[in-house]
Amino acid sequence: MRIVRHIHRALTLASAITTIAATALLPGHASAQPAQQSGPIIIKFSHVTTADTPKGKGADRFKHLVEERSGGRVKVEVYPNSTLYKDKEEIEALQLGSVQMLAPALSKFGPLGVREFEVFDLPFIFPNAEVLTRVTEGPVGASLLKKLETRGITGLAYWDNGFKVMSANRPLREVKDMRGLKMRIQSSKVLEAQMRAVGALPQMLAFSEVYQALQTGVVDGTENTTSNYWTQKTSEVQSDMTVSDHGYIGYAVITNKKFWDGLPPDIRALLDQAMKDSTRYVNEIAQQENDEALKKIAASGKTRVITLTPAERESWRQAMLPVHKEMTSRVGKDVIEAIYKEAQSVQAQR
Repeated sequence: MRIVRHIHRALTLASAITTIAATALLPGHASAQPAQQSGPIIIKFSHVTTADTPKGKGADRFKHLVEERSGGRVKVEVYPNSTLYKDKEEIEALQLGSVQMLAPALSKFGPLGVREFEVFDLPFIFPNAEVLTRVTEGPVGASLLKKLETRGITGLAYWDNGFKVMSANRPLREVKDMRGLKMRIQSSKVLEAQMRAVGALPQMLAFSEVYQALQTGVVDGTENTTSNYWTQKTSEVQSDMTVSDHGYIGYAVITNKKFWDGLPPDIRALLDQAMKDSTRYVNEIAQQENDEALKKIAASGKTRVITLTPAERESWRQAMLPVHKEMTSRVGKDVIEAIYKEAQSVQAQR
């Protein structure tokens, strides 16, 4: 009987160990925070642009600052140019804990259910960079980041890319020039409405698919910042580019909330400061990178660069302005009016 009892206890213990091990492997029980591991804390930072864009340089700067300041306690692995996840996949990967940090375009949060972020997609919503900065660094920007927490995401910072130009294989000087063109856009109902407002046919495509789509004629044109045009070689497959500054592209640096909340307080403080320093760096170089890229595109001779006159730009603004009212119920009247108020405040101080 004693032998039987020993065998029974051994079998019970083995069963318990097996159950614990199996439970630990279940997705819902995976730990998003590696504080108990013996090695360094690993942060996988995935993004979809090349390393030589403002976003790419910002990610690399963050990696350098974190690894230097943590003395090896934290290691940041940067995966640029969609090498780890494409932009359609990366947010879900973050929520599942497969990656710890991203810097997606702000338009990516609309499909996630946080439609207020689509205010950044409204055409001509930001009359200048000063108004934009007042929004991203003030209470409006902070309140938007806070809304991500219900999706298991912590927003850390806004990174600038810049104001957009538009391109096609024909000149885009007047609004009528856009009619009938298949224009690539990011996944955004606001951008879809923007293109329809000027008679274009919006086509949603992943960032990594744009070059080939333009090259093969799947789409006729696109919109982006000049730094992205240059680094993605978009100018090689577009004959004309119009400097319109009609919209804005920016990013929110985000992390898995469970991972972030579970970090040791001193590590979290270190990462937060490194992010602040990296954000300052990115936002300082973004406009410079776009200016330099525009010069390179013009010098290449492959793409004709068109600069709109104030009157021509105003005609585009008037054509796209109804999108603000059309999208009020989707984006939210309060957030739109908050940006209007910031613009008025800046104008009054001039």
